[in-house]
Amino acid sequence: MKLLSLLVLMVLPWAMGPSLAADNTPPEGFVALFNGKDLTGWRGVGKSPLDNPEKRAAMTPEQLAEARKVADESMRTHWKVEDGALVFDGKGESLATGKDYGDFELFVDWKILKDGDSGIYLRGSPQVQIWDPANPSAKGHGSGGLYNNQKNPSTPLVKADNPVGEWNTFYIKMVGERVTVKLNDKLVVDNVVLENYWNREKPIYPTGPIELQNHGNTLYFKNIYIKELN
Repeated sequence: MKLLSLLVLMVLPWAMGPSLAADNTPPEGFVALFNGKDLTGWRGVGKSPLDNPEKRAAMTPEQLAEARKVADESMRTHWKVEDGALVFDGKGESLATGKDYGDFELFVDWKILKDGDSGIYLRGSPQVQIWDPANPSAKGHGSGGLYNNQKNPSTPLVKADNPVGEWNTFYIKMVGERVTVKLNDKLVVDNVVLENYWNREKPIYPTGPIELQNHGNTLYFKNIYIKELN
């Protein structure tokens, strides 16, 4: 019996999700996008039109380099690392990975305050929604839905948020145009097409960055792990 209990204790943390292991330590097969120490691997998104992939693509290399310089300066002012977590002060712009991704599995731990509102952009496009369900904009829905969808489902299947001020865990899988989301181990989005917010006439882009959305409030993120799918 003692041996069985020991084995359960050894296996349980990974069986229940990577966030129960040491913070910012990726599970097998995943890579940590955030190292728990600094902003290595991240860049500032910047104000409009830098947040729009199609408008970024239309800029000259010189224009883009200058705009990103300004965005990165803003990033270093408004995004900090505290106690192993990315903390946003609510006054700057969004944060993005320096690398683009296609198909992937992603874990993200997040925390918001009262009336908070944020999201996870996939391939640079909004979004897997994060908010306080008591926020009037939420209309009673929890987090995890594909908020910007118009033709396909946009709201989560169930409300699975932990109380405001506590950590939550997303598991997000994206293959092609379709997205599956679990929030705190509960299925909230089941293989739904993510529409292209930036150009409704086109499907979602084949690749793009992961972005942590600024929406004017204090935000916390950690344990951000990705596994690219061939």
